[in-house]
Amino acid sequence: MKPATTDIRSTTTPVPLLAAMAVASPVALNIFAPIMPELAVKFNTSPFTIQLGFTLYLLTLAIGQLISGPLADRYGRRPVLLWGIMLHIAGCLLGAMAVEVWQLLLARILQAAGGCTGMLLARSIVLDQHGKDQAAGMLGYITLGIATAQALAPTLGGYLNLTVGWQGVFWLSMVLGTGVWIGALFRLPETAEKPKDSQGFLQSFSRFNTVLSSPSYIWYALSSTMIACGFFSFISSVPFVVTEYLQGDSADYGNWFLLVAGGFWLGSLTAGKVSSKFGTSRMMVLGYILSGSGSLLMLGMFLSDSVSYTGLFLPMAFFTFGRGLSQPSAQAAAINSTTGAVATATGMLGFFQLLIGSLMAQLTPLLMAFNLIFLPLVLFIVVALAVFCMKQGDRQNKAGQNC
Repeated sequence: MKPATTDIRSTTTPVPLLAAMAVASPVALNIFAPIMPELAVKFNTSPFTIQLGFTLYLLTLAIGQLISGPLADRYGRRPVLLWGIMLHIAGCLLGAMAVEVWQLLLARILQAAGGCTGMLLARSIVLDQHGKDQAAGMLGYITLGIATAQALAPTLGGYLNLTVGWQGVFWLSMVLGTGVWIGALFRLPETAEKPKDSQGFLQSFSRFNTVLSSPSYIWYALSSTMIACGFFSFISSVPFVVTEYLQGDSADYGNWFLLVAGGFWLGSLTAGKVSSKFGTSRMMVLGYILSGSGSLLMLGMFLSDSVSYTGLFLPMAFFTFGRGLSQPSAQAAAINSTTGAVATATGMLGFFQLLIGSLMAQLTPLLMAFNLIFLPLVLFIVVALAVFCMKQGDRQNKAGQNC
């Protein structure tokens, strides 16, 4: 592709393509959740081992975004995405054909290693082309696409498991990934500025120093991370609660999960419409208030009654509505707290979010083995930490402006 003769940021990337890039990996992540109890039986292994398929996916997403960010800043968005989605497709194929649990876990790692590029670069391309507040609004619409995928993926996964078998979730992810690859091949322009130096592969990672030199970036990134941890903790543990305590199946989980994803969807839609008017700080505060209210509602329902579908999924819908409001603004505030290296900053944000999220996704089910009350307690704690990190980020941001 020939270099653009005008400002490369004036090139507009089709929004549907950006949304498809962003949702391919979340679909593969979330479509796996309702089939985890089934996989534990089919592969004759423990729930803990199968939960590694979820946790390793998150961990690989974290590391993959950390690596993909500098590469996309150095070599461009387009080649990194095309190679990444090819790796994702290979993982889907291996998962569909797995006959041993190690093959299944390896497939999840490959899916995440390639799929992380779409999540990362969808946000990076938006931030390449738009200002802070406008980017927050557009990121809200990208997040809306992710929320829609999260709403449909567990439901589709549950019904695919009951109708065509667990392999169907991998075939569906493969079809989606193939569609993204073809769309990117023909419709994705290059939006990255051409590097002005001749940095090599390893030198590309020196951009980490630029990003981490901003204290406000770190605090805002951690604030966004805490809320995401609540969602990952829920989705990795509740499928087994539905199976063991409520005697439900994968379709029951998928149907009720629509409430949770619907809350995220509405929050993201609202953020896309009003973020540019209200600003990032107000949106973060409002989102955290709603997420905290959801965690307290779940705690109250757990204490007043036995575990039920309503007590699990309705409060979590409030939590994710708040997340949909706060996440785009928290991401925009973090990335715009550093100068240059947008993809590196975006990738490091994803690294924080997914690394800590993967640990929480494996830890929370272990705590819940002692008492299910740990789920709402974890949700409340992560909201409190998100508020603390946001305030620290605001303080650092003001200190930097006064210098």
